[in-house]
Amino acid sequence: MLLKFGSKPVLIASSPEMAKELLKTHDAIFASRPALAAGKYISYNNSDVSWARYGYLKRMKALEKKLIEIFKYVLEDHKVKAKEESIPKDMVDVLLQLANDPTLEVKLTTNNLMGLIHDLLAGGTDTSAMTIEWAFQELARNPKIIEKAKQELDRTIGKERWVEEEDFPRLPYYVEAIIKETFRLQPLSKILAPHYSMEDCNVAGYDIPKGTTKDIDIKGNNFALLPFGSGRRRCPGYNLGIKLAGITMANLLHGFNWKLAGVMKSEDISMEEIYEIFDPRFSCLAVLNSFLQQFKPIFSE
Repeated sequence: MLLKFGSKPVLIASSPEMAKELLKTHDAIFASRPALAAGKYISYNNSDVSWARYGYLKRMKALEKKLIEIFKYVLEDHKVKAKEESIPKDMVDVLLQLANDPTLEVKLTTNNLMGLIHDLLAGGTDTSAMTIEWAFQELARNPKIIEKAKQELDRTIGKERWVEEEDFPRLPYYVEAIIKETFRLQPLSKILAPHYSMEDCNVAGYDIPKGTTKDIDIKGNNFALLPFGSGRRRCPGYNLGIKLAGITMANLLHGFNWKLAGVMKSEDISMEEIYEIFDPRFSCLAVLNSFLQQFKPIFSE
């Protein structure tokens, strides 16, 4: 359905089939972002990864060798510094070094730096933590699921150690299902960031003009559950977010016993949320946990 929001054409995709057309078949055409006030004011004039206009593939290929050189330099520099200094350098230091590098073909402006820092902080500060909070909110209402997940982890990981990063590929599917069900029931961002067509195209027999903003109404499965978006403009932190949420959830279930505090019952748990950019819980959940003493400390001397 093609509507007009003022002078701007807006394409509404209200079925999984149309979402697939826009996010997969015509992904390259709808890979850009519209110039909205949100991008201008919260991402330093569209300077971060999420709101930046889509660039050219040939430009990316031209920068590939330079990017590899930068990464190699950063790695070698950190190896040398690690031997000489006990305090590691953070990502901001690296960005400042790149901004001062006169050999860079694409210069990093102050807005670019602030946009990248915004991505690093805002992109993962609340999202993973809120996912875990919502997951436990749902699990507290279904204690049998907690017990089944603990049994699966005991069988797969064992009872003598914590879940580590290398265990992620073989985590029980049940734990992954808990995370995905949390995404389905409590998506942190109810509205996907809009896409913007860079040229005229034909979608499912309909002519769509250049400059059309795309909006996705998502329900169900298969191009319906898209907590990280889809296509070229999918959330760049997708892999890290899935891994971080999965390992954190697995360790919390594997290393602790959980129950509601006091006389609280599962039906008393409030599922009310606050509608913001990311949707946190309206009220806190009070739970008691007991540490399983047979585990070694996560951090050791």
